[in-house]
Amino acid sequence: MSNKGQSIQDKLMPFAMKLGNNKFLVAIRDGIILSMPLIIIGSFFMILATGFSIPPFEKWLTDAGIGAYLYKGSDSSFGLIGLVSSFGIAYSLAKQYKTDGVSAGIVSLSCFIVVTPFLTSKDGSSILTSYMTAQGLFVAIILGLINGYVYQWFINNDIEIKLPDSVPPAVSKSFSAIIPGAVLVSFWLLVYSLLDHFKLPDMHLLAKTILGVPLGMLGNNILGVVILVLCNSLFWFVGLHGGNIVNKIMEPIWIANLNDNVQAHKMGEPLQHIFTTPFINNFIYIGGAGATIGLVIALAWIARRKKASQRAKALSPITLIPGFFNINEPTMFGIPVVLNVLLIVPFILAPLMNLLISYAAVKVGILPLIYAEPGWTTPPIISGFLCTGSIMGSVVQIVLIVLDVLLYLPFILNLEKTFKKEEAKSEEK
Repeated sequence: MSNKGQSIQDKLMPFAMKLGNNKFLVAIRDGIILSMPLIIIGSFFMILATGFSIPPFEKWLTDAGIGAYLYKGSDSSFGLIGLVSSFGIAYSLAKQYKTDGVSAGIVSLSCFIVVTPFLTSKDGSSILTSYMTAQGLFVAIILGLINGYVYQWFINNDIEIKLPDSVPPAVSKSFSAIIPGAVLVSFWLLVYSLLDHFKLPDMHLLAKTILGVPLGMLGNNILGVVILVLCNSLFWFVGLHGGNIVNKIMEPIWIANLNDNVQAHKMGEPLQHIFTTPFINNFIYIGGAGATIGLVIALAWIARRKKASQRAKALSPITLIPGFFNINEPTMFGIPVVLNVLLIVPFILAPLMNLLISYAAVKVGILPLIYAEPGWTTPPIISGFLCTGSIMGSVVQIVLIVLDVLLYLPFILNLEKTFKKEEAKSEEK
């Protein structure tokens, strides 16, 4: 690395480490990730319920009554994202402050229910399941961060009920949660009561308006997503985890869009949203940030040649296999891509090219809108079919991968020359 590159890295690394280790960003990331198994499981049931997008099979499932049960499985897993995240975010934040994350998460879960409106009838009160879905993510983030921080503050300042050491730890932790839990539940109950008494919008609507509208303006149009993709690449290039900064901030919007598409598909209505988490992960960032699937395939092709550098031969297997599962940390730091001016052009252009081509493919009707989440580690081609329910999803991915390889190839050839020069100098010494 040049002295200039090293100087840039030395200046940026402290900032990168500080931002990457920010407790609140980590809590949001880990809290939402906690619900990821439910998103994938729910998507699996959705794919089954739609008969793998084979109309006769889907009709048979519906007529036989099986489809309704499969949709129930989807709603009972995918439909709990907001509820689970309200627990997970508070849990993660409290754990980072060395306090009991489970108790903090349970308190936050209760607060989430407290601020959520009930439907009252002669048979009692009930809660709309729509509040527990991705629509509740903004409230889950706000409450999770506040509750997790306040909870740890009480515990770390010894404002808690302490029992003798002879009492089992599980019982002792339960009593420790009473004071901070009572304060938090009472506070959010007061907030809900004031909003309800004065006929003001509830917390869910307020959060959606205050946070959702500006983020939606950025994450729901092509120009905004171009900016986000560009920022992601630039953050990664200087050593910051762009996915944890850009994508995690926008994830509530894109997950909510996916949820809307799921509900529309279930009702037989047209899907509305292009930009969803699986669209971002499986059509823009194929292979990971920078669409590095093209890079690792190009590198593998070069490494097969007899005169290839030893470095290329060593890097190829450790970057290619993870790359097919959209894991590119070995690529980012092994080649490296971070602060490597020889790769900055394709690293920025490849995901932008994927975005524009995929967007155009949707607009002209080639690529269907997405209603399922196959999981971000699902290999391309398979993921394209699973998330769209159409073979065209796989076809578009193949086209994108070929173009990514062609874009990266001349830059990798240039990098290979650098590898060989470095090896030649080492042999001379």
